[in-house]
Amino acid sequence: MKATAGGPNGKGGKNGKGGTSDPATEAFAAGLAMVKRNPAFAAVTASVCRQAKCALTPAGGLAAVTSNGTVHLHPTKRADPDEWAWVLAHCLLHLGFGHVPAATDDPREQPDRFDLAARCTVVNRFLLTFPIGRPPGHLPESYPGGDEAQLAARWRRDGVPAAYELCGTAGGHPDQVLTTWQAWNTSVPDWETAFAHALTRSVSTAMDVAGGRLDRVTGERTPQSPWGRAMNWFVSSYPLLGGLAAGLTVVSDAELARAQGIAIAAVSSAAGEIYINPLRTFTDEEWRFILAHEMLHAALRHGERRGGRDPFLFNVAADYVVNDWLVQMRVGDMPEGLLYDPDLRDLSAEEVYDRIAVNLRRQRRLATLRGKAAGDILGEALPHAEARPYTDLDDFYRRGLVQGFDLHQYGERGLLPAGLIQEIRALAHPPVPWDARLARWFDEYVPRPESVRSYARPARRQASTPDIPRAGRYFPPQETARCTFGVVLDTSGSMNSAVLGKALGAIASYAEARDVPAARVVFCDAAPYDAGYLPPAEIAGRVRVRGRGGTELQPGIDLLHRADDFPPAAPVLVITDGRCDTLRIRREHAFLIPQGASLPFTPRGPVFRLS
Repeated sequence: MKATAGGPNGKGGKNGKGGTSDPATEAFAAGLAMVKRNPAFAAVTASVCRQAKCALTPAGGLAAVTSNGTVHLHPTKRADPDEWAWVLAHCLLHLGFGHVPAATDDPREQPDRFDLAARCTVVNRFLLTFPIGRPPGHLPESYPGGDEAQLAARWRRDGVPAAYELCGTAGGHPDQVLTTWQAWNTSVPDWETAFAHALTRSVSTAMDVAGGRLDRVTGERTPQSPWGRAMNWFVSSYPLLGGLAAGLTVVSDAELARAQGIAIAAVSSAAGEIYINPLRTFTDEEWRFILAHEMLHAALRHGERRGGRDPFLFNVAADYVVNDWLVQMRVGDMPEGLLYDPDLRDLSAEEVYDRIAVNLRRQRRLATLRGKAAGDILGEALPHAEARPYTDLDDFYRRGLVQGFDLHQYGERGLLPAGLIQEIRALAHPPVPWDARLARWFDEYVPRPESVRSYARPARRQASTPDIPRAGRYFPPQETARCTFGVVLDTSGSMNSAVLGKALGAIASYAEARDVPAARVVFCDAAPYDAGYLPPAEIAGRVRVRGRGGTELQPGIDLLHRADDFPPAAPVLVITDGRCDTLRIRREHAFLIPQGASLPFTPRGPVFRLS
């Protein structure tokens, strides 16, 4: 991109008498330099005109571009360098997007106001994602979707919105002017192809720098690690795990691996990080297997699925399943010493756990990728210099694996194990929220009471018609007994007050919605406290938590079992943080615990996890 004229007087930025430089020209020159430093815009061969008496200069705006490849700028308008850079980029994008193509036709039909507005909208929308400089303050902050043709057709039908009527760079004048290409130059330029190629090179270079393949300062290609080559292989050649590989971070820190006892690798799904020991030597095929192993642990949320099971044994069970899948899919080569048993094929991690849990002493001598008797499925992120926060993990893992599965099937990249397909399809449907599952539990075990009419109880409308007797509705005692439930509430010192409030509020709202007249509430810490039958409103707001000692819930369960006024068929809902004794409940029951907590025993009733 080159300038064909200087400052307002056409003499290179000095005043007419050779004095000091003009601030407006200096600001323009700084903005032009910003555009030239961008390789994508620098590939568009255009010239700049700032002549004082140019007929194509927009009278009320900053700039207009012609199909001759010239950007005509207003010679006296003031703008800072960032605004000039944005204006020049806007005009160059009109060339790069093919809005003003060069042609030898004469005359040429000019675009109408609908085409002008639509093209400027598309250009401005692109600059929001490919920022350079700063747009003038009068432009909108967001733009509608669709390409130029779609927007123009829509606005011809419905009219151009006021916000996008004048979103170009020439004020009330067109900023795109079609002219005839100079007859003496027979080589008509193709700015659209040049810009597309330059943009592709620019994005590729940025990705190489971000991925460590190019040095950020010198721009020279850096030697890539074998695990880096393995992750790039997933992104480019294996769509099933490509999305996960692009979003997960590999942390290769020998000191961190030594301090945390990581023999080969481990993964933290909560941080989106895979930790490897860079001192271990494997082939590229073996690194592919190792990284795919850890990615599947994270994507299938094996750490969160173990519930109250032994963490290491469930990790071992998940290793058997994942390794067998990778062997069937022929993803890399399995290193020696990893857990693999063809007899456990087609079993889920939970089923494998039930099989191996019968011989705990033998199974604890096994080793995962982290090492002997240590699980490679970590909880929180390990502390290191480049740790970063991660958000919305459930959505990231679900979307990455489900979209990768769709691409894998669309490209016919090979058969997948039936167990993996089943888990991916289950992952595609987000789990039902805990409050919705709790509501279903109420629907199943807490029936709605049926009111009866009796003239012994006057209706509420009796006062409006004193001469006409009206029967009133009420719930007889047997209905109250049939439709009640019990609540055993852990009030120990470890319970969070926010968890208590959310749980009691949910219970009260469901009970009140189902016309449950009262519920039997028992508080438990070191001893049970029987609060008796409480209306839903009191459960939600006026209950005073009494105990704050240790956690003994079984006495509260036994109190309800022995109570003569508590129906034998009434269900029980236990609210605890999991730090409690082993419970034996001889009736329908359910547990309500915080997210991430687990019970110290295998529950028989459903478990709802507050989130």
